[in-house]
Amino acid sequence: MPREKPRAQSLLLSRDESWLRFNRRVLEEAQDASNPLLERVKFLAITASNLDEFFEIRVAGVLQRIEDGYNDASPDGATLRELLESMKAETHRFVDDQYRCWNQELLPAMRKAGIRVLEWSEMDQDAQSFATDYYQREVDPLLTPITIDPAHPFPRVLNKAMCLALLLRRKRRGTAGPVLGVLTVPRALPRFIRLPSAKGHDDFIFLHQLIERNAAGMYRGYEILSRAAFRVTRNSNLYFQEEESRSLLETVRAELHNRRKGDAVRLEIESGADQEIVERLRTNFELEDSLIYRTDGPVNLSRVMTLYGANARPDLKYKPFVPRELRLNRKSANVFDELRHRDVLLHHPYDSYDGVVGFIEAAAQDPAVVSMKQTLYRTSENSPIFQALTEAAQTKEVTAVVELTARFDEASNIRWARNLEDAGVQVFHGIVGLKTHCKLALVVRRDPDGVTRRYAHLGTGNYNPDTARFYTDLSLLTADPEITAGVHSVFNYLTAHSESDDYRPLLVAPLTLAESFIRLIHREMEHAAAGRPARIIAKMNSLLEQSVVEALYSAAHAGVEIDLIVRGICSLRPGVKKLSERIRVRSIVGRLLEHSRIFYFFNGGDEEFYCGSADWMPRNLFERCEVVFPIRDPQIRTRVRDEILAAYLADNVKARLLRPDGSWVRVREAARDPHQPAFSSQDFFIDVAEGRADSGDIPKPEPAAEPKHPRKRATQAAAD
Repeated sequence: MPREKPRAQSLLLSRDESWLRFNRRVLEEAQDASNPLLERVKFLAITASNLDEFFEIRVAGVLQRIEDGYNDASPDGATLRELLESMKAETHRFVDDQYRCWNQELLPAMRKAGIRVLEWSEMDQDAQSFATDYYQREVDPLLTPITIDPAHPFPRVLNKAMCLALLLRRKRRGTAGPVLGVLTVPRALPRFIRLPSAKGHDDFIFLHQLIERNAAGMYRGYEILSRAAFRVTRNSNLYFQEEESRSLLETVRAELHNRRKGDAVRLEIESGADQEIVERLRTNFELEDSLIYRTDGPVNLSRVMTLYGANARPDLKYKPFVPRELRLNRKSANVFDELRHRDVLLHHPYDSYDGVVGFIEAAAQDPAVVSMKQTLYRTSENSPIFQALTEAAQTKEVTAVVELTARFDEASNIRWARNLEDAGVQVFHGIVGLKTHCKLALVVRRDPDGVTRRYAHLGTGNYNPDTARFYTDLSLLTADPEITAGVHSVFNYLTAHSESDDYRPLLVAPLTLAESFIRLIHREMEHAAAGRPARIIAKMNSLLEQSVVEALYSAAHAGVEIDLIVRGICSLRPGVKKLSERIRVRSIVGRLLEHSRIFYFFNGGDEEFYCGSADWMPRNLFERCEVVFPIRDPQIRTRVRDEILAAYLADNVKARLLRPDGSWVRVREAARDPHQPAFSSQDFFIDVAEGRADSGDIPKPEPAAEPKHPRKRATQAAAD
């Protein structure tokens, strides 16, 4: 009798609930007293920044669909209205927990460590004099006080701009009732003002509190009845009609302007705000009460990140580490000589990103290089890669595929595109309707032996040396003829929409990637059914694509042992009887942001390894140009399996396990032996980079975590 298939909603976890639980894992790091104090402050700021984006994109998208008349169910079975109510309930709980962490944990701990955020009444005379002088010199010239009346309509409040609302009453008799005043806090100034303080103390005051203190001077003739800081979050989804656009670049530039007119989706306001101020703001921004968030502390917690940079306190931060530099063989004259003999894998940030920058700079400066091609999704200000491309364009054929619609980086990418074009680089924007998310660089060189060869860099992360210091990613440098030929075909696809029948050995979205992954999963299922060992290990940022989830369920039911390392969203529900008992999902949240994507298939002993730019998400598999590439070098394969993946699976410090109900538990809390030695994968990788550890130092998993014998698994699957 065939096994009854559970209802769809019982198989999938909610995307948005999963994302919010990810952000809660970040908040747990802020609450974790074992982390250095200023790192905890940084984690809290990150949760606030993450929540901003959640409202700008996810909440805004749901509100927009509801307003457009939709109420369709999501894959987990919830209607849009139910989803919205769930979002609001959880985000209100989350905000309460954020401010509890700030007020009850971080502020007292900072005070104890000599870092004080002061109220005006707590400041001594010297500090008050300094603050008053600073206000008059630096702040007052930037302020524009506004009073709302028939002649002065409510100002256009920018997305996420800190503002002050003041309830005002004319001092002259016979005037009308209270009016509202609005002040925008200048973005050009730091949110915390450092004050002169006694030795052993670092004292600060919030900028908006300094403005509040001096507000009366801007509203002469008025009595200030009440005041409150507030902030509005707006819909930041970016839409455009391709057929109505003259060019993608012009469309994105226009939409960046229009984005400022997005509807409000959240109002944050100090918890002590007068109800009349709240109601006037709510009415103006056309928000329902449940989208008003009263904050028991600073309205914009993401700005407490300033305290991290403003305090040079190494005792309150993670100990810095020195990344390992790429070292060439003594016989290699340059990186190209090296790559003709071996592939190079760099594990960032433990392996310095200078190896990638150096590869591109070497190509730009080498007269034997005749052509360079590069994708750019996000990069940094003053990027050395940008400089190398512009210099190379003077003597070589240089092509750049710049993704204009990388969310929140559109303005900088437009600037990059124009500057590259001005320097003589051929700039393309990929395929209309598809984001160019793959990370590729291709170099064509006439080598000393007279052969023209291709060299390539393929990566899992952006060409951004700044974020490469705290994002974990993998880079492959190679001269493999098949891989580099595949990269060449991908660039033809991006610049001429020239589709190839075969990009092998690369897996390319949206053309071959989804079906290739599902084929690889099904192949493991066939091995298990035949009684052969079957294993999948996959590391990614998010897992949401339903067809992949269903393939994993089928493989697990057939006897495949599956370990998933998913940093953020995961809609797969592990540990469900007769469905996903052999699937384990873990998330690692620590000092570095896990960003690498790694895919391992045991394949009956003929192991296959892949890395790339794509998560198992619908947008990555079907709506972007992505590239996943094989790892072929035997030594590199051993490193990926026995050092990198093994360390992630052994982590019991920063790893959490996903439960069937969607909740997460720390590995050590779920372990049979709570006293097992602590092992942090990120700390281990730092030790490897600095020469203090190797793969032999990775602890073996608990006996309970060992997979069952493959034949027993297959027999049990048949019985089920």
